[in-house]
Amino acid sequence: MAVPKRKMSRSNTRARRSQWKTTATTLTSCPTCKADKLPHAACPSCGAYKGRAYAEAVRGELAN
Repeated sequence: MAVPKRKMSRSNTRARRSQWKTTATTLTSCPTCKADKLPHAACPSCGAYKGRAYAEAVRGELAN
């Protein structure tokens, strides 16, 4: 395993870490109920995905 020979300075460490950025999640609207949902996933409010309704998602929403 490679081990660094010298201690990395604070400025170099912070310059490297400055590239670690987060991005906001992409949301799309559900074609059935127009609620926000993640793309390529079942809608959390109505349970629809690609024109089908999934009972697990509908039951999960009613339980909350």
